[in-house]
Amino acid sequence: MSSQVLLDLKNVNKVFGDNHVLKQIDLQIEKGKFITFLGPSGCGKTTLLRSIAGFYTIDEGEIRIDGKVVNDLPPYKRGTPMVFQEYALFPHMTVFNNVAYGLDVQKRPEEEVQKRVAEALAKVKLTGLEERYPHEMSGGQQQRVAMARALVMNSPIILLDEPLSNLDAKLREEVRVELRMIQQELGLTVIYVTHDQLEALSMSDNIVVFNKGRIDQYGTPHDIYFKPKTSYVADFIGTTNFADAVVRKVDGKKLTIEYGISGHTHTGVVTTDETVSVGEKVNLCIRPESLRINAPHGENDFALTGVVKSSMFQGEKERYFIQSEDNKEWIVDVYDVGQTHYEGEVTLSASSEKIHVIKDI
Repeated sequence: MSSQVLLDLKNVNKVFGDNHVLKQIDLQIEKGKFITFLGPSGCGKTTLLRSIAGFYTIDEGEIRIDGKVVNDLPPYKRGTPMVFQEYALFPHMTVFNNVAYGLDVQKRPEEEVQKRVAEALAKVKLTGLEERYPHEMSGGQQQRVAMARALVMNSPIILLDEPLSNLDAKLREEVRVELRMIQQELGLTVIYVTHDQLEALSMSDNIVVFNKGRIDQYGTPHDIYFKPKTSYVADFIGTTNFADAVVRKVDGKKLTIEYGISGHTHTGVVTTDETVSVGEKVNLCIRPESLRINAPHGENDFALTGVVKSSMFQGEKERYFIQSEDNKEWIVDVYDVGQTHYEGEVTLSASSEKIHVIKDI
């Protein structure tokens, strides 16, 4: 195992009654990375986070932190402080005492407690608010107190369980930026749970996409978005157009494919790292921003005609809903808002490098 790997999960399984919540989870997380567990409610992401923290005992497998097996260790001995969705601050304690709580439990010397609490509060920009109580603070400030309480422990990993979900949209974005800056400045290893795709894409070094207790994909935000390994990942992360296709010719990584339905078939060329055979069915994944309307296109580009059924103004873009000849709906995002408004019959096209091939059709 690489010395850079801080958290190593092997064949982790967790069952609640008849519900197999975590299924053969294998994952390695390197030091100093911001990792996001992403998926819908009930997919297992929070269960895995709490299993790492020690709040749940796994039924099978192994959890190693910095090379040490921690399966049988209680939470307070794992060095994995968690920031909860509801912050879990003690209402009767001041900010200082909330942040110092973990150090007090460890019976650290008073001088050390004073110094470490002051440093932690400075990192989250709360210096001077030591004597405030949680009810006297805004949601954003309470979130920072919870973060300081985790930082003060000088732990190798900090676990964040949807900590921004109780904040309004503008404040959530501000705190998101602050969290990422703190993580990068201090070189922390952070595991962050969310169901918000934008949050995951904008904050993470790597994303773990969960699907019914399994990991569908682990990769960079760019790969998760533009090179999804499954249709589930492609559909869950952002908006996607899918098209069934059949491989007609294979030339290295270049595929000649046929798409559409009988009477309305088209051919085009795409490239892929997938291993496919002539005659094999594949799924084409095309993001709305990758499609162009009435634009010049090459002979081998993906192209078809359709009729604009409706459009939706979304500020920085206009979203079009277009019905093709085979009655399939296509979603296209146009960013030069105000330049041209499309109506009636149009041509859709996408260059081959903008099309991703998925094999799980």
